[in-house]
Amino acid sequence: MRLQRRRFADATDVRRFPHGQVDVVEMDDHVIGRMTYESGWRWSTDVKPIAGTEWCQFHHVGYVISGRLRTQMPDGTELEVGPGEVFELPPGHDAWVVGDEPWVAIDFEAMRTYGRGASGAERTLASIVITDIVDSTRRASDLGGSAWRDLVADHNRRASVVIDRHRGRLVKTTGDGVLAQFDGAERAVRAADAIVAAATELGLELRAGVHSGEVDATPDDLRGIAVHTTARIMSEAAAGEILVSATVMDLVEGSGLRFDDAGLRELKGLAGKRQLFRLVREG
Repeated sequence: MRLQRRRFADATDVRRFPHGQVDVVEMDDHVIGRMTYESGWRWSTDVKPIAGTEWCQFHHVGYVISGRLRTQMPDGTELEVGPGEVFELPPGHDAWVVGDEPWVAIDFEAMRTYGRGASGAERTLASIVITDIVDSTRRASDLGGSAWRDLVADHNRRASVVIDRHRGRLVKTTGDGVLAQFDGAERAVRAADAIVAAATELGLELRAGVHSGEVDATPDDLRGIAVHTTARIMSEAAAGEILVSATVMDLVEGSGLRFDDAGLRELKGLAGKRQLFRLVREG
C-alpha cells in the first residue's frame, strides 16, 4: 500500500455502450469505476449484447451520487437505490435507470472487466480454477431447497468477490461450484485458497483444481482440453483440498507457496498419468 490518488477525468479506461459509460481508474490492486447511465439505460438492452450472458454476472458494491437505479433478480426480487445510498448487487441481475435523471455511482468491486466486449471465442493462455462443494446432494437434502439455494448464493457471492480481488474472471457458476480464469498461476492458486476458506466460514467443504493451459474464451464460458484437465484434477481432490498440476508448479516457483507431492494420478479421459501437487494451506 502507498499514498496515491486518481481522477476520473484522467481515467485509464473509458468503456462506452448505448445510454452510458464507465470511467475506470486503477490503484495497484484496486480498480474503481464511475458509472454514468442515461435515462432509458437498461442492462439487458444496452450491456447484455456486449456481455453475452443472460444476466449481469458481476458483483457490484458502491455508492450512488445521483439518480435512481432499479435492480431485479431472476426470482423477481427488486431493489431501488438512490442518492447517498451504499448498495450491493449480487451476480445474476438485470437493472435499469428510473426516471429522467442520469444515474451516477461509484463501484468498488466489479470494474476490472465489466462492460468489456468479447466477440466469438478467443484463444488465450489462462490459469483455471474449478471448485466443487463436497457432498452437495446430501447437504441440499438436509437443509431443504430454499435454505440450500440461499447458502449457495452466498457462496457464489463470496467467491465472486475473491476472484475479482485476485484479478480473475468468474466465468460461470456450476450449481455447486465455480469456474474462474486468471492471467497468472500464482493468483489462481491464492484465489482457490481464499475461495475454500470463504466456503469454510459458511460451513461448506470445497475441493478445488488448478491448471494452466490454452483455452478458447467466450463471454460466458471456457473451452478446451485445459478446462477438462482442470475439472479432472479437481475431482481427485478431497474435502478442503486444492490440487494443482505440474504446469502450475513450474509457474509458481519462487512464489512462497508450499506444496506436497500428491502422486501420479490417472485422470479420466486423459492419456497417461499426471503428477499432481497438494497446496499446503496456511492455518
